[in-house]
Amino acid sequence: MEAVVSRLQLALVFSLLASLSLLVRSSSPELQILTAERRIDLTSHIVRVYLTLKVENTGASPASEILLAFPPTQVDHIAQIKAAATVGKKKKKSYLPLVVKPTERPDAPNGTKYFSVSFLSPLSTGESVTLEVFYTLTHSLEPFPLEISQSESQLVYYHDSAKILSPYDIKQQITLVKTPSKKVESFTRVEPTDFGGTELKYGPYMDSPSYSFSPIIVHFENNNAFAVVEELLREVEISHWGSIQITEHYKLVHNGARHKGVFSRVEYQSRPSFGGVSSFKNLLAQLPPRVHSVYYRDEIGNISTSHLRTDFRKSELEIEPRYPLFGGWKATFLIGYGLPLEDFLFQSPDGRRYLNLSFGCPLAETVVDKLTIKVVLPEGSKNPSAVVPFSAEQHLETSYSYLDVVGRTTVVLEKKNVVPEHNSPFQVYYNFHPIFMLAEPLMLASVFFLLFIACVAYLHMDISIRK
Repeated sequence: MEAVVSRLQLALVFSLLASLSLLVRSSSPELQILTAERRIDLTSHIVRVYLTLKVENTGASPASEILLAFPPTQVDHIAQIKAAATVGKKKKKSYLPLVVKPTERPDAPNGTKYFSVSFLSPLSTGESVTLEVFYTLTHSLEPFPLEISQSESQLVYYHDSAKILSPYDIKQQITLVKTPSKKVESFTRVEPTDFGGTELKYGPYMDSPSYSFSPIIVHFENNNAFAVVEELLREVEISHWGSIQITEHYKLVHNGARHKGVFSRVEYQSRPSFGGVSSFKNLLAQLPPRVHSVYYRDEIGNISTSHLRTDFRKSELEIEPRYPLFGGWKATFLIGYGLPLEDFLFQSPDGRRYLNLSFGCPLAETVVDKLTIKVVLPEGSKNPSAVVPFSAEQHLETSYSYLDVVGRTTVVLEKKNVVPEHNSPFQVYYNFHPIFMLAEPLMLASVFFLLFIACVAYLHMDISIRK
């Protein structure tokens, strides 16, 4: 009897849960994607995806956000994701940025991960909006074969889905894949599929249900520089006497197919277009304008193979390591330069001083696995705070330099998986009283004064033992 009662209680509980879930589903807004166009750019070792969605609210209540779904194998490689709402038509079209943040759903199938995009205003029933989504993927191109000789081209794999993974039904969708050259070894066909030139077209696909997934593999040639900075330390030292000194420590690696066999310098120099087509021997660093006192060195010493071009808008430093970098090869070096204080240090209306500098890595088309920025403030600075336009770890530490007494407050920013799209300005605010600028000169003056007094006293003292 007790077993029957317990079964009835369990049945009642499950029925209540089922009814509650039905109520939640019925009360939650329903969205439908009318058209979706995805453009995947594989011309670099950084994968860039552009997604255009026309979304309509088919539910009975307003919708405040939309979910973007990603497979678990891809979400770990997302370096940045942005979204904007399209306003206006044709020449008067503008884009308004939207808030994007990661979220979770308990009913996610097969470990699907989500990002929520908040609308500017709730989307009413029957209303539609066009969204532009952009995201970058790092370490998503897999070299195959894993090892190549000096004269071989580099082939890579790219894994994705011909259909867009989405928790919503999609009426019509298309996916365009752009490769760096016409040399495509193979690709998965999900009809209709078309390939011409450097573009691979999947679709259009009509009436795709939610969570449709059609895996594809594209095997193609990509000889671009797979430049990855495993660790980058940027030290920014502020001096109120008129200069900002920046020192950048790089641990660079070629992350493409590993080099096998013997390296021939003769073949590399005599046939540069064949003997080392997948390698790279120079890098371009985009520095701020009006840069000065630039140096480039490694553990051995100064490297003279560098060229600096400056104008009033930008500065470009072209550097060459001591040897060309093939797959798996590494190089360690540092770049240092100075900047005029008046171009990057300002004063806010509330009296606080703030540094306005670019985040990220100056090297073009480079992925940084771990970036650390240390902003060393002048001694006596108080209440420091950093404003970064994206998520980054922050903490404070104390640094010591010459003539320091209590040490300098240092703001430390850390971020992983950094791409060129992270090169946007950030600010470091702090309070500073001008009286502290006199600390070091007064200290030097006091030392010299005491030394002078000691010399005078020594010269006027009679320390002889004769009378």
